[in-house]
Amino acid sequence: MKFFKSSLFLLILIISSTTFSQEQTIPKKDSISFWKQKNTVGLDISQIAFVNWNAGGVSSISGLLKGDFIRKYNKNNLKWVNELIIRYGVNKQDGIELRKTDDAIKFNSTLGYRKDTLTHWYTTAKFNFSTQFTNGYAYPNTTNAISKPFAPAYFFLGTGSEYNNKAEKFSVYISPLTMKTTLVLDQKLANQGAFGVKKATYDVDGNLLTEGELYRMELGFLVTSQYKKEVFKNIIWENRVSLYSDYINKFGNIDVDWQFKFDLVVNEYVKANIGAHIIYDDDIKATEELNGEQITIGPKIQLKQMLGVGLVYDF
Repeated sequence: MKFFKSSLFLLILIISSTTFSQEQTIPKKDSISFWKQKNTVGLDISQIAFVNWNAGGVSSISGLLKGDFIRKYNKNNLKWVNELIIRYGVNKQDGIELRKTDDAIKFNSTLGYRKDTLTHWYTTAKFNFSTQFTNGYAYPNTTNAISKPFAPAYFFLGTGSEYNNKAEKFSVYISPLTMKTTLVLDQKLANQGAFGVKKATYDVDGNLLTEGELYRMELGFLVTSQYKKEVFKNIIWENRVSLYSDYINKFGNIDVDWQFKFDLVVNEYVKANIGAHIIYDDDIKATEELNGEQITIGPKIQLKQMLGVGLVYDF
């Protein structure tokens, strides 16, 4: 009952928060601004509570805070787009500690130039960064973190060509020369060779000879694509794909990062969303619990499915 009361109180507080989206141009006085901005902040929740429920069940409450902040500069044939994406979600079940369900910080910056206003092709430079806010665990083990802030962190920097059709809300970027840097700024994880960095070496007695490296650099081929469309009335589909292959290490072995979601607009103030995130990276080794110990196995496809409902306010 105590959990039910606290969950109900928390639910009321959360519902009082809203998701808002705004897009506006902020001109300077007596001048024209070439900057546009769009800010979206949201909070999705789900909650279930049981009191004397004959069929059984576990009371729980989940929350996901998300934000998307875009700054665009357009002048003549020059375009510069910056996007910051943040996500953080938690889940609390009765009798179980608070657990993380989502955690991401992503920043994308794209600078492009085209020869005239008729073409959709840009000569483009692109920068991407991603990491997380807090430690990650292979629950129920909360003793040994399998990831931490900046362990890993990924940097992509490259140049290529981008086809951008604003009317169709479709873009594809092709880069034959992109540098990928993986940081693992935690020595314990680096010594394990986590996320593809060179691991530590030991002698036959188990004494440390050399520590694991804190970074790994790659040079490869990158293709990204983004598409957004209203497939049915009030149902908007957004798709993002990133494919990367390193020239030096196992060229042809492709790292995949694929996200897609459907936004379902119920009415002016309520919106639901459903989507999935699929990752495959040969450098990321999965972990499993065996006889109370964590063991590292080979790379596997990572899959995350998301479903959320939240309030929305546009102005």
